[in-house]
Amino acid sequence: MSILNSDSKNNNYRILTEQINLTSNDLDTKSTNEIVNIFSEADKEPQKAVEKAIPEIVNAIDEITLRLKSNGRLFYIGTGTSGRLGVLDASECPPTFCTNPDLIQGLIAGGIPSLTRSSESLEDVSEIAIDDLKDRNFTHKDVLIGITASGKTPYVIGALNYSKSINALTISISSVPESDSILDNDIDIRLITGPEILAGSTRLKAGTATKMALNIISTSVMIKLGKVYGNRMIDLSVANEKLLDRALGILLDIGSVNKEIGLELLNKTNGSVKLSLLIALTGINVSDARQVLDDSQGNLRTALVKFSSD
Repeated sequence: MSILNSDSKNNNYRILTEQINLTSNDLDTKSTNEIVNIFSEADKEPQKAVEKAIPEIVNAIDEITLRLKSNGRLFYIGTGTSGRLGVLDASECPPTFCTNPDLIQGLIAGGIPSLTRSSESLEDVSEIAIDDLKDRNFTHKDVLIGITASGKTPYVIGALNYSKSINALTISISSVPESDSILDNDIDIRLITGPEILAGSTRLKAGTATKMALNIISTSVMIKLGKVYGNRMIDLSVANEKLLDRALGILLDIGSVNKEIGLELLNKTNGSVKLSLLIALTGINVSDARQVLDDSQGNLRTALVKFSSD
């Protein structure tokens, strides 16, 4: 038997994300109902993968929070689906949590055009990633999350190695075991989802697990930075009617103020829900409330404790 024939029947030479999923053999012969059920069953794996990585995810959240509290920034970097997921998560933080767009940034090989067009040739050039980081003035104070489902993407590996070399907090997210790829990092998040329904198509299970992990990481960091009170987003920008209704609902539920007073407070605070809540809950004026919040690093719960203890 030739090597070619042997390899074609054997998964062992392939990294995990390139192996054949035996449950989806003859997928093109299945009925629509059978295809959907195969996907539905497979999509239970990302949740299990994230659950197994909870200790590393918790560590990442705590360490990222410390860096951001010390004026650091968070960068995602990746190629293809991994890069797009990082850019997506970064781009959702400003409208969701009213963060400065510079605080969390997403880098993808090939830049903005690669969000809609393939740029595979750039994935193999590690030096480009280093140049991309340097262009953003990436320093030792910052955090890098390198996303590579295969654990072998040169663009991402180059970024991880550079980040580690300058003592920035370096985190990797991959979907293969260490036996497939050893990555240079401080925190190693492995989301093992197994072979894809379409062999090698990591936009499926691996991508779903990555999206889940990024949701958890960025949201948890924002919670720890005081962007959330209870389970409400209180650092929001009142930019349209939907967000105005949300802001007034928060002021009613937490601050016990009616719509009229809520509108008055939002006008006084230039639309700041957090500042309006502090005033509603304490009765202090705008200037004093702003000072208390500043002294509390923008954390409403800390500000309320500080006010009650003074």
